[in-house]
Amino acid sequence: MKMLVIQVKFIITGLYQFLKYFPQSCLYIYFINLSRMIPSKKIVVVGSCNTDMVIKADRLPIPGETILGGTFFMNPGGKGANQAVAAARLGGNVTLISRTGNDVFGKQSVMLYNAENIKTDYIFPDAKNPSGVALITVDSFGENCIVVASGANAFLSPADINKASAEIEDSFLVLMQLEIPIETVEYVAEMAHSRGIKVILNPAPARALSDNLLKNLYMIVPNKSEAEILSGIKVSDIESAKQAALIISQKGVDIVVITLGPQGALIKENDQYHFVEASKVVAVDTTGAGDTFCGGVCVGLSEGKSILDSVKMAAKAAALTVTRMGAQTSTPHRSELSTLDTTL
Repeated sequence: MKMLVIQVKFIITGLYQFLKYFPQSCLYIYFINLSRMIPSKKIVVVGSCNTDMVIKADRLPIPGETILGGTFFMNPGGKGANQAVAAARLGGNVTLISRTGNDVFGKQSVMLYNAENIKTDYIFPDAKNPSGVALITVDSFGENCIVVASGANAFLSPADINKASAEIEDSFLVLMQLEIPIETVEYVAEMAHSRGIKVILNPAPARALSDNLLKNLYMIVPNKSEAEILSGIKVSDIESAKQAALIISQKGVDIVVITLGPQGALIKENDQYHFVEASKVVAVDTTGAGDTFCGGVCVGLSEGKSILDSVKMAAKAAALTVTRMGAQTSTPHRSELSTLDTTL
């Protein structure tokens, strides 16, 4: 049965490669929909669940200043959950491993993830600690500042990971961030890497990382500021991004993808560099863009796309995200990508 699924997927992929040159044809649309009916390889996201409390203001306050804001939103968030939702909406087969408080925020989050077809068997309720909360201010240009109270996220432990070890071992790749304890990140990375499972890390919030962790990664996806911390190179353009990517890769990471905001993304894949331009959109809120990007890359890889094509798809999904308010609420579904590019 498994061999039959692989053969069918191969045939559909070949037809897609031909028909993508005729994006308006009925056959193209039919085969795109058919290919999405075949389950993709499993993506396990290990990371945080938060509730985001967002205020929209004309500008961000300076230290010591109080300003009057406008609209208030309360949405599900957390980088782990954001990336899991993004991957699920873009067509991925997703499991989320996380920890929430045994409170209304945690229970509501799990209900929402179930509605997104995310496997939630390994979201552990914490009776002693509250769910994580993020306080976010967004200015009129879509830029933001964020303060996170980690709550239960800070107690996601290797013991929790051991309870989910069979799920990790059955996955194609593992995606992580740094809103959970670094010891847990390192434990998961070593476990997955030792079993031949691809490990992708979004190193946010930014911090220094051990060479041992980096050697267990298949791919790292930092933004400019995170790349600067990891490399010591100030990233201001494509050339400086290349220098930073080279230094990071020399620490043992096969693939480095540096996101450059409205410029796009730089890929260092072994000895090759690629640059993917960002779609031109009017940004309203950049809060969830990086998380959508990471989820999109993982979905592309799980479907057998090249790294370059996976990043192209992720960049378009991230571009749609910044045109809307919120983190998970702004994440697009796969069908929406055609509004930016009919060849996806």
